Amino acid sequence: MTRPRLVTEAGWTRGLGWDISTSFSTNRGDLFPLGSFGHTGFTGTSIWIDPATGMFVVFLSNRVHPDGKGDVASLRGKVASIAAGTVTDRAVADKARREQSQYYENLNRDLARFTASRNQTLSVASLVSPDAADVRVLTGIDVLDRDGFKQLARKKIGLVTNHTAKNRDGRQTIDVLNKAAGVELVALFSPEHGIRGSADEKVSDSKDEQTGLPIYSLYGETRRPKPEQLKGLDALVFDIQDIGTRFYTYISTLGYVMEEAAKAGLPVFVLDRPNPIGGIAVEGPIADADKLSFTAYHTIPVRHGMTIGELAQLFNQERKLDCDLRVIKMEGWQRAMWFDATNLTWVNPSPNMRSLTEATLYPGVGLLETTNVSVGRGTDTPFEVIGAPWMVGPELAADLNRRRLPGVRFVPVRFKPSASVFKDEECEGINFIITDRATFRPVATGIEIAVALRRLYPEQWKVDGYGRLLVNAATLERVKRADGPEEIVRSWTEQLTQFRRIRARALLYE
Repeated sequence: MTRPRLVTEAGWTRGLGWDISTSFSTNRGDLFPLGSFGHTGFTGTSIWIDPATGMFVVFLSNRVHPDGKGDVASLRGKVASIAAGTVTDRAVADKARREQSQYYENLNRDLARFTASRNQTLSVASLVSPDAADVRVLTGIDVLDRDGFKQLARKKIGLVTNHTAKNRDGRQTIDVLNKAAGVELVALFSPEHGIRGSADEKVSDSKDEQTGLPIYSLYGETRRPKPEQLKGLDALVFDIQDIGTRFYTYISTLGYVMEEAAKAGLPVFVLDRPNPIGGIAVEGPIADADKLSFTAYHTIPVRHGMTIGELAQLFNQERKLDCDLRVIKMEGWQRAMWFDATNLTWVNPSPNMRSLTEATLYPGVGLLETTNVSVGRGTDTPFEVIGAPWMVGPELAADLNRRRLPGVRFVPVRFKPSASVFKDEECEGINFIITDRATFRPVATGIEIAVALRRLYPEQWKVDGYGRLLVNAATLERVKRADGPEEIVRSWTEQLTQFRRIRARALLYE
């Protein structure tokens, strides 16, 4: 009867009749371990039982007297915390911690099953939905193909691309253009992670095995096409799937390509693709103009809500690149669409970006990876967990869950990354569970996490590194002071309002 059973994707658990960890579990207080259980009554009564310590708390009240408006939820929790705080026997406390650890292990296992089952159900439901089944989004390469490649007729082209560039039939853009009548593909250019998207380090120039074409790396000794590499070309074509976050470097490669093409007098054709996390929400601080770099090409917010073609237009307009830019627009895509509404096949844009969930979390979680925090690289779920040897997972999860952030819950977790930060070290931390992506705000959530880390672990967390991807000095200072997260988010309002006005001139879709 008291075995925890997962009842929601948010990580809530109940027994048979018993409450264990839900939004109604305030009578557990802050110190009784997860895995203990209890119940409440209408008049404010409650009981909480912890088998690990042999303790129980019975709370008797009549909150409905005299006017039916009383509330004792907070008081019940405080009483439970006082009672649990009286445990001083180390052996008993250790037993409670072990049982709580077992609870987390079981929860994470059950959560994976629960989520997989729920996703399967949702997938089946979407298949029978006429609205979903009828959606047909054509990306830029599909439109180009349908129109007989007339825009590229009789041109020698260089293609900036990687493994994400596929048409609706799953054919690589490299192969499509290489076989297109009237088009001569003569050179390939690859961004970070290489032409096949599998490298996590600098990439050298090479030759494409299938076509025999030279591959010039734009993430090796140079991040820009060299003049000699552009010589003899009539145009450059750019086709890479972005993920909607400023510090994901494919958009910087786009900017550099446009700059060099403008110098060489070459047109740039951008084959547009969806923003996988939607084209409406705009979030985060604007990058400081004096701190622009390869991970912050332009003064845009962390989550920009634009497609790669729209960003190309924005860069050309705002940076006055004077690039002969020609965006091949998508057909059928709307701003409110997430990637899973397009009926396009997901291709991992980089080795550690393995799902739409991870892309959704990335604008907030990714900000942490230039600090001494593991963001899950070297695990099966990068960007879905964070942790460090110095973190206390239950403490951080409880702190964040008390904030009742929209669209997300936090579950304590332990993991040992096999790569990157804290490689082969035991880490405690949190697992992110998105409960409603429509209300979830990844950057605001990222700020909540940063402020919590600053408050809870001021000596352990190296906050200065947080500025490398944040690229906003004022916001970094507010995080250092552990200002209120809502206040920090409000501080972006004026800049975001101005950005939306600028952005509107570059938008291509309703």
